[in-house]
Amino acid sequence: MKYELTKDLESGNAIIDREHRELFAAVNRLMDACGMGKGRSALEPAVKFLLDYVNKHFAHEEELQKKYGYPGYAPHHTFHENYKRKLQEVAGAIPAAGPSVADLAAINGQIGVLISHIRMEDKKLGAFLKSKS
Repeated sequence: MKYELTKDLESGNAIIDREHRELFAAVNRLMDACGMGKGRSALEPAVKFLLDYVNKHFAHEEELQKKYGYPGYAPHHTFHENYKRKLQEVAGAIPAAGPSVADLAAINGQIGVLISHIRMEDKKLGAFLKSKS
């Protein structure tokens, strides 16, 4: 299954949506590698990208929230912090010898959590930001 930034996932904010497209492209590369039996070798760079991505992207979202006085900032920030911590835990549990199928599944599960967040919370943020412009 390919991840795609469909209308139901677009926030309406060009910066946020561009970064979400980058995320989906990286996840799709990982899934393609898994489909070709190369998931284990592709997981390490994908996880590194994902860890870097969430730090950068969440910082961008939070800057916008603070700048425009987003009323949902506190719970959004809490989600971001908890998600970063959980992603670090999942990534840290991957053995040095290489990931198992369970490790791939755990990362995929975290992608699912992030997509749910995009669908619900980032849509609200996008609507709020649009009302401010």
